[in-house]
Parts: sequence; C-alpha cells; structure tokens
Amino acid sequence: MTRIAFIGLGNMGGGMAARQVVGGREVRAFDLSEAAVKKVVAAGAFEAGSIARAVEQADAVITMLPAGPQVRKVYDEHILLHAPKSALLIDCSTIDVDSARAVAAQAKAAGFRFADAPVSGGTAAADAGTLAFMVGCAESDFADVEEVLKPMARAVIRAGESGAGQAAKICNNMLLAITMIGTCEAFALAEKLGLEAGRFSEIASKSSGQCWSLTTYAPWPGVGPQTPSDRNYEGGFATAMMLKDLKLAQEAAARAGATTPLGNQAEATYALFDRLGFGGKDFSGILQLLRGNLAALKA
Repeated sequence: MTRIAFIGLGNMGGGMAARQVVGGREVRAFDLSEAAVKKVVAAGAFEAGSIARAVEQADAVITMLPAGPQVRKVYDEHILLHAPKSALLIDCSTIDVDSARAVAAQAKAAGFRFADAPVSGGTAAADAGTLAFMVGCAESDFADVEEVLKPMARAVIRAGESGAGQAAKICNNMLLAITMIGTCEAFALAEKLGLEAGRFSEIASKSSGQCWSLTTYAPWPGVGPQTPSDRNYEGGFATAMMLKDLKLAQEAAARAGATTPLGNQAEATYALFDRLGFGGKDFSGILQLLRGNLAALKA
C-alpha cells in the first residue's frame, strides 16, 4: 500500500486527503486545526500528530497550504529534515512562481524529487476526486507524480519544469475571475431588462456566451447544477482566496512586463468585495455586489 503524508486539510485539502483514502492509500494527515484532522480521520486517514511523524515513512508527501511563506517554512523546517529521500514531494498549494522554484531547488539539493501541482475545480471536485492538476516537474518524474495524484484527479497535465504549474494556475484563475465577473454582469443586466435568469442561462449556454462560470458554476441561485450560490455563497472558493490568486497574477505580470488590464480590474473588484466584509463568501457572490443586493448575503 502506498503511504501518503498529507499536510494541510483545509476546504480543499480535507477532501483531497479523503480521496487518497478512497484510492486505497494509507494516509497520515496533519493540520493545525484539530477539527480538520478529525474530519479526515473519520474518512479513514490516520492522525499523525506532527509533520515529522506524518512524513517519516512516506512514499509521497502532499502539501496543501495557504501561501508561499508557509510552503517555504514547512519544507525547510520539517519535510526536508524528516522525510525519507525516496519520498516524492508534491506541493498542491497555489503560491507564487518564485517560491515554487525556490522550494524545488532546495528539495533537489537535499536529494528529493519535487513537483508543484496546483489544482483547479473547487471543493466539489476535491470531494469527488475530479480535480485538474497543473504540474511543474522534471519530465522523468511526471509518471510517478501522475500516479500519486490519480485518486484526486480527472486530469493531470504537465505544464513544464519547476514553477510551470504555478504559472498555469495563476493565469487560469485570472481568466476564471474575469469570466465570473462577466457572467455576473450579464445576469444582472438580464434581470434589469426583464429576462428571467433561468431562460437567460439556457440561451447563453447554447450560444457564444457559454463558459464554465455559466454552465458549471452558475452564480445565480437555482440555475444549473448545484453551486455555492444555492447555499447563499457558503463553501466553494472563498473570495479572499480568489483575491490572493489575482494578486499573485498581477505581481507576476509586473515582473514579466505583461499587460493585464482586465486582470487588474478583476483584482480591484474582488478587493472591494473583500473590504465590504465578504471575503469568506464564495467568489461567485460578486453577483450580489453587481446587483446592488449585498443585504442578501447577510441573510
């Protein structure tokens, strides 16, 4: 049986760790949140008690952490010191490209194989094992990375060498943020023009406006498959996390000399939504800001 150390059991990590259990792996899990650990243990994982104990006999280590500083710290102070050199190290966090490359270099210098493999799909896909992984790693390591990620994935795609997974992720999420705002604007305008939301969705989903934000993750409650909008925008992909990703995209654009005016405007729009107190709500809740109906989010 493959032994997996899973570090970071938040909204995404908890579901991902549980899918590793479903896949027949022995999972030793760690998180600073006792409640998060208990939830994964209930799904069949083992509580490690510390990062060192989680990784000490692991065949693979998977991390799902909030940001670059935490990833650097966890690998430098814990994983690289205690994991066996044979362990494959995979970071699924969404972080800046520089941090991903720095940790990869540090891991390689210490004798480890390392991949950055951020995800797309949200909490529903994490729970269902249907995430898309964008992987940055040595080509020779990709088959092993793919095998480790398989229980959590519908697609595992190698983007390139170290850091390429993170580059793909921040570009993807910038695009997602832009299309979600556009979808919400369209719903809000349709409402003002007297067009019923379900009918607009049916028409647009069969027309040139079709996109993932419309047909898979509809921001209007009761339209399409169940999404966080049907739970008053609870769960899902928090606005604060989308804002973090947009900041990473804009920082990367500035360093690379890229022009991203819509990405910049998307960051400003989500920053406003966050400042108004809705950082914990799903990012599709931006619909209610555009409708001038923020009171609905407080119900």
